[in-house]
Amino acid sequence: MKEAAGPLAIEFANTRYAVRGREREGLETPHALSTWLREHSLPADAGESDLPAFIGLRDAIRALLHATAEGEPLPTGAVDVVNDASARAARAPLLADSDGGWGVIELSAADPLDQARGTVARGAVLLIGGDQRQDVRACHAPGCVQYFVKDHPRREWCSTSCGNRARVARHYSKQRER
Repeated sequence: MKEAAGPLAIEFANTRYAVRGREREGLETPHALSTWLREHSLPADAGESDLPAFIGLRDAIRALLHATAEGEPLPTGAVDVVNDASARAARAPLLADSDGGWGVIELSAADPLDQARGTVARGAVLLIGGDQRQDVRACHAPGCVQYFVKDHPRREWCSTSCGNRARVARHYSKQRER
């Protein structure tokens, strides 16, 4: 897989990725999903029956990112999937004493998996509906299927490896023309 791409919703969308131009599924097993959730501070243990809901959410987020990156209208089916997942994770911020100082923790009565899906969906809602919307891009490196937020005027790819791959492809293309 690739280095961190930025917002949680984009990192989740990018669990579908490409290796040598072939699309790969990063959430093939409940273990892979549980590992991804833990790596992103969403501790929940997924079972086989949980995979379709998470993959459906991921695919809906990808559809929203694609529409956003291409300047197209958002597909209503994908909006409904994301909104439904987001609504399932009722959360409340609480003050908590942490190492002698006060901090905020989130408390939820929701099932941990609903909470995790809701957190990812909430990130997608805030990304697509917020100020970063105009900065959502699809990576156009050869064989890449990932998304990113353009956080620098010169950024054109989701990762440095995709940028290198695109530059190498451009170089070889110029060499063939000679």
